[in-house]
Amino acid sequence: MASEQPTDSGKVKVLHAAVEEFQKREITFRDILEDLPVAIYTTDSEGRLTYYNQECVELSGRLPVLGQDLWTVAWKLFSADGAPLPPDESPTAAALREKRPVRGVELIAERPDGSRSSICPYPTPILDAAGDCLGSVTMLVDITEGKLAEERTELLAREADHRASNLLTVVQSIVRLTKGDGVDDYRAKVESRLSALAKANRLVADARWQNVTLDSLLEVELGPFADRQVEVCGTAIELSPQSAQSLGMLIHELCTNAAKYGALSNEDGRVSVNWAVDDNNVLKLEWHEHGTKPISQPLRGNIGNAVILGSVRQLRGEIFREWLEHGLRCTLLCNVDRLSRRRTG
Repeated sequence: MASEQPTDSGKVKVLHAAVEEFQKREITFRDILEDLPVAIYTTDSEGRLTYYNQECVELSGRLPVLGQDLWTVAWKLFSADGAPLPPDESPTAAALREKRPVRGVELIAERPDGSRSSICPYPTPILDAAGDCLGSVTMLVDITEGKLAEERTELLAREADHRASNLLTVVQSIVRLTKGDGVDDYRAKVESRLSALAKANRLVADARWQNVTLDSLLEVELGPFADRQVEVCGTAIELSPQSAQSLGMLIHELCTNAAKYGALSNEDGRVSVNWAVDDNNVLKLEWHEHGTKPISQPLRGNIGNAVILGSVRQLRGEIFREWLEHGLRCTLLCNVDRLSRRRTG
């Protein structure tokens, strides 16, 4: 018996079923791509966009135009070194032209608002059985956070190396310049100055090598006297690690002198530390002692005086000191931008 041939209506039903099945698969395919946490887009063989998911919109900061935009969804592309990259030289264009996947490339994508992201593109050509190129699919991986973390790590390593070198230089100067009446006195003075240096350095390290505030530095250096003999008042100012180290040494010398000869050498003495920033962005910090016997100007060769002047030089500031009947008044002037700016070299 001859087999039954499908009727025309049966063929139509089969065709409709096939179309519906294809559409279901297409919807499922697009749903999957939309759910992926990476940017994915496709092009035809000429490089015209045929599809992109929502992550492409987030990454590029714009709505790409299907059938019009070529090779990329990005507003502008740059190579890793910052040179402009024409779209027809992009990795997707190369993948279509050379009929091969392109890997190992880092680019910078700029959005219309000027913000940028570092990306790794993974374009792959779609070939038919004969090897002809039908189009491409490209995945864009945003590596911005990784690049920023890498830069922070490199900066931290350079900063640690630079500060270690600076600290060794400061320690050598302290040991070389300090003088004392005998071994015990010499050791006590060196340990005291190294302790001040360590306190400022520890404060910077606790802040993860970022800027520290002037009031927190004063709190560390004036801690032993803050509860009864020291008054501190001023606006919020940030100090770079280098400035914190130099200013910490200066404040320590003023504390040491006040404890030995000035206002902190007796229970009735007081020290006020006030600071403010004027219209020219200059910090004026005043150290003012009260309730002590008159003191004389130190000798030029005095190590404490040398440390103070050296610290002011490091801060690129100016210092004015007055030895008054009721105690020392010291005024430090520094540019605020210099205090907060990291220095290299």
